[in-house]
Amino acid sequence: MAEAKYQLTPEGRADLIRELEERERKRQEIIESLREARGFGDLSENAEFDAAKDEQSKNETRINEIKYQLDNAVIIDTSKGDVFSVSINTTVVLEDPKGKASTFSIVGTTETDSLNNKISNESPLGSALLGRMVGDEISYATPSGRVRTFRIVSIEPTERAAE
Repeated sequence: MAEAKYQLTPEGRADLIRELEERERKRQEIIESLREARGFGDLSENAEFDAAKDEQSKNETRINEIKYQLDNAVIIDTSKGDVFSVSINTTVVLEDPKGKASTFSIVGTTETDSLNNKISNESPLGSALLGRMVGDEISYATPSGRVRTFRIVSIEPTERAAE
């Protein structure tokens, strides 16, 4: 069976690398906290030691998750050419039947940020948009079951759209 692949934008990959570097630096701080906590005596009733071990466990788990994602990532970079259809790393302007425009950036699942209109390629809207072109009308069901319809007004590489 093939390994799961994570689709990332170059920005998303850079963010994961930065987080990995920060967590690897934090690893040393946690080790120092464990040394200090050991100095407080009996480890069976040492809250500082338990807290540091818990923090170490969470940090190591996240380090391993990030390494796995980076090792299994496919980088989607649309900045080198024209975009004719919706894919990861594109920004799409949609218009609803009443003429209201909405803008979304399509990103990989690990990069979603609804507050900044970054939607996953696997979300209901994201998956309905993939492969579609300007002028296409799309319909999709929201998680609540409501059907929404939009027309694609424009598609741009995300980096260019952000300028």
